[in-house]
Amino acid sequence: MEEKIHEKTDDKLLQLVTFKVADEEFGLDILKVQEIIRIMEITRVPRAPAFVDGVINLRGKVIPIIDLRQRFGMERREHDQQTRIIVIELDRLIVGFVVDSVSEVLRIPASTVETPPSIVAGVDAEYISGVGKLEDRLLILLDLDKLLSADERQAVDAL
Repeated sequence: MEEKIHEKTDDKLLQLVTFKVADEEFGLDILKVQEIIRIMEITRVPRAPAFVDGVINLRGKVIPIIDLRQRFGMERREHDQQTRIIVIELDRLIVGFVVDSVSEVLRIPASTVETPPSIVAGVDAEYISGVGKLEDRLLILLDLDKLLSADERQAVDAL
């Protein structure tokens, strides 16, 4: 009986939204994603943390926008036709992440995910929950709970 339970756990599928930042492909749990929108006018906010681009008005709600390139210490890039904002919820705080492009919704077996090495593609391991091994590529799974520290969440929430 115990073996069957273990088998079922191994067969668990992770449903992820995949996106690109620079040349790397990342994944987020689809249940955390509220929506994906095209880039829009972002209003700068004075004294906001460096990784915060500003805020947008999305159907009457003011949402802080975080540039993941900046968050990961990567070089800024001009927004283009592929640039998207992924709107997510972090502990009742709704934020948008600017990404270079959104790829697909993917289901991968939990058994294909390994713990991350100390640094992956220049992104600190503290932000990464695992690395999914797909047939021809690696997918970096982000840990949203660690992407912003408690102080950073407060600063973003204050916007």
